[in-house]
Amino acid sequence: MVIAPHRTIIYPDSDGQPMADNTEQFQWIVLLKENLECLFAQDDNVFVAGDLLWYPVEGHPEIRVAPDAMVALGRPKGKRGSYRQWEEDNIAPQVVFEILSPGNRAKEMIRKLQFYERYGVNEYYVYDPDDNELTGLQRGENGLEVIETIEDWTSPLLGIRFFLTPDTLQIYYPDGRKFLTTVELDREMVKEKQRANEEQQRADRLAAKLKELGVDPEEI
Repeated sequence: MVIAPHRTIIYPDSDGQPMADNTEQFQWIVLLKENLECLFAQDDNVFVAGDLLWYPVEGHPEIRVAPDAMVALGRPKGKRGSYRQWEEDNIAPQVVFEILSPGNRAKEMIRKLQFYERYGVNEYYVYDPDDNELTGLQRGENGLEVIETIEDWTSPLLGIRFFLTPDTLQIYYPDGRKFLTTVELDREMVKEKQRANEEQQRADRLAAKLKELGVDPEEI
């Protein structure tokens, strides 16, 4: 009897598709991924990724999807070429995000919804920046069910709040801080540094004035 040689199954780290179709979609993906990283920066058992291939079934590399952003609670941080669920204590990403672009097809989005529903996602959020439309789904008794009151919604698993204005989507940390882009965060840091410098200058002027009056500021 001839024994067939062992076949090594390859799980590619790339599907050959671009991360984003345009600059706006890319900016939203980065905004989500980086702020989610910040949200869980102090928790070593939360893994956040953007555009990472997720393989839910061992032995089936054809079953895969790359969410624009995903969060796996209960999984350690670290580098990965892909998210192979059987190597992650069989824990599926509980929350996934998709940012739409004109290139997205209805058939593709239906396939992704079916994938997420079948393989254990608990919260699924889809944002269309062109039409400023947010869709959210949460796992219920019948699978992923549409969240009807999504305009001012707080994620049960992440604690972040989605607020849909007439112009755009705003997302807030549990403590009320807004999700910021890298440029916005840099501006905030510059402003804070300027405020600190101004406070120090006022303190220095006050100390100099007190000394002119013969008062030692350190004794006050």
